[in-house]
Amino acid sequence: MEIADVRRRLHEAIERAKRRRGLDRRTRTDEARHAFDVFLERTAVPLFRQAANVLRADGYPFTLHTPADRVRLISDRRAEDYVEIVLDTEGDAPQVLGRTSRSRAAGVVIDERALGDASMLAEEELLAFLVRALEPFVER
Repeated sequence: MEIADVRRRLHEAIERAKRRRGLDRRTRTDEARHAFDVFLERTAVPLFRQAANVLRADGYPFTLHTPADRVRLISDRRAEDYVEIVLDTEGDAPQVLGRTSRSRAAGVVIDERALGDASMLAEEELLAFLVRALEPFVER
């Protein structure tokens, strides 16, 4: 067999694999975005809203922000202090991230934690993350 034929067939196979992998990744990402939108609407935003109301009533001023792709609970005292839920689509498998940002004397410390698949993430798991994430803000 000619080297040109081998090279051509291998290059065709590589291109097919790349297209298929890209299509699979886009499909997974689209499905994850839809599941995350439903999760935000039905679970995350209502829970964060309840937390904001409880915190505010107890003297911890936090404001809820709900841009299209996340939910964020921001301290009214420092804008750098917040807890948010976002969808991370950078890896092979899209996942929900819980992100906490706290200002300290040395600067801002951001902590990210993978919470899982939006279609599988339960309200109780989200609440557990939120409670742990808010502890440093309310211990002062």
